[in-house]
Amino acid sequence: MSELKPMSAADQAASIVNPDVATKDYIMQQTMMRVKDPKKSLRFYTEVLGMRLLRRFDFEAMKFSLYFMGYAEESEIPKGDKESVMWLCKQKATVELTHNWGTENDDTEYHNGNSDPRGFGHIGISVPDVFEACERFEKLNVKFIKRPNDGKMRGIAFIQDPDGYWIEILSAKDMAANAV
Repeated sequence: MSELKPMSAADQAASIVNPDVATKDYIMQQTMMRVKDPKKSLRFYTEVLGMRLLRRFDFEAMKFSLYFMGYAEESEIPKGDKESVMWLCKQKATVELTHNWGTENDDTEYHNGNSDPRGFGHIGISVPDVFEACERFEKLNVKFIKRPNDGKMRGIAFIQDPDGYWIEILSAKDMAANAV
């Protein structure tokens, strides 16, 4: 077996192209995660992570609801339907919590991607101070996967939401200080 090593700088450079001008107005708007019980998930994302419910959509015929979560002031969210949808679709990095009705009452479990077969890994939340955030999470009885002083990567933490999805807690200041 050959030695494991990262992609070479030359291979990386050959794999990247300059963005097409046609994509200049594209944004990474959402990451969708299925949730079993929206009551638990909404509480977690608002109370623990400080997000706000930006917009809810119910699809009666298909028996599911979407809850778009993100960081915005309440006063920024338009009140009208068309205006709020247009505004929502222009927001960067929202989390779309998808609830298939009835899953809160059955044995449904969602795969978080961190056990085999691996796939999706986590979302990341940048905070001013990882240690202070983790003290707060501790008081809120949040489940930790990794605390900031555990393991080889110091200064970052991983917590779990009610459905077992991993959330990385990081600080721009600490990441920059530890940049390789």
